[in-house]
Amino acid sequence: YLADLNEQADDRLACIISQMQDAEGVTEELKACDQLAWVGAMNSIRSRAEEIILSEMIFA
Repeated sequence: YLADLNEQADDRLACIISQMQDAEGVTEELKACDQLAWVGAMNSIRSRAEEIILSEMIFA
């Protein structure tokens, strides 16, 4: 059960991160031009996506 839940959470996390990247304009072009800004944006996106997963799938 836990392995299945972990796999579902990983898939959902990847989906949310991708959607947030598109919505916020975090692209490979930004990565090439300003790596520090890209890393900061990706860290922020990942953190928020993990919080969403925790609230939706783990703590619910």
